[in-house]
Amino acid sequence: MDINGAVALIAGGGGGFGAATARRLHQAGARVVICDLDEAKGSAIVEELGEGSVFVRTDVLDEDSVQAAITVAEGLGPLRIAVVAHGGPGGGRTLNRENEPVAQGDFMKVINIFLGATYNIARLAAAAMAKTEPLRDGERGVIINTASIAAFDGTIGQAAYAAAKGGIVGMTLPLARDLAPVGIRVITIAPGTFLTPAYGDVDPEQLDAYWGKAVQFPKRMGRADEYALLAEQIAQNVYLNGETIRIDGALRFTPKGA
Repeated sequence: MDINGAVALIAGGGGGFGAATARRLHQAGARVVICDLDEAKGSAIVEELGEGSVFVRTDVLDEDSVQAAITVAEGLGPLRIAVVAHGGPGGGRTLNRENEPVAQGDFMKVINIFLGATYNIARLAAAAMAKTEPLRDGERGVIINTASIAAFDGTIGQAAYAAAKGGIVGMTLPLARDLAPVGIRVITIAPGTFLTPAYGDVDPEQLDAYWGKAVQFPKRMGRADEYALLAEQIAQNVYLNGETIRIDGALRFTPKGA
């Protein structure tokens, strides 16, 4: 796909993976729609990028909210790229120190925010892409979802998070098959440990020192722009479809993570 002139919808575009991807796609000539609940962060990215970018406050769990963002995207041109990279809670251990079970509602909240919202965005974005004119090879668009290596080797306390991310991995191929007749590709990125705002104000050098020792090479955490570079390459390469790509420096989690 030629990114230049395309419209990209980015869920979680206010920070971390989403913001880095918005910068890359915008630089490549796409018009980007930044979707985020955080108005301050989302607006800041639009102010940084300038012309060709717009912020829409979006609740990824709400159908009407997501549809409103997609409608804005369609008003800018053909929606070709949807990147689902929003954050959320990680859940907790199945039993606490007193051997009391975690609340079922806590588990379902994680499932809904990650897995449920990813499907919600994918189905609505696909409907918009299906209305566009096909490009070379009959391609109409690409949906890029975000899982985690926790989908494959989740750590202690990640049952809910691993289940949600594992669900995203599991639906990648069926989604690609569902959408193949209309020329829409589906790819999932599964990041390892990345230096993003999710870690708060912890010193980056301390984080690299802690997590880097478990990474085979390079001996550091990933950078958000490395995720964004992969997203850009996925958008450009029409033969990438129905697959989950790990980007983790060959990191494999132990029960405690590092």
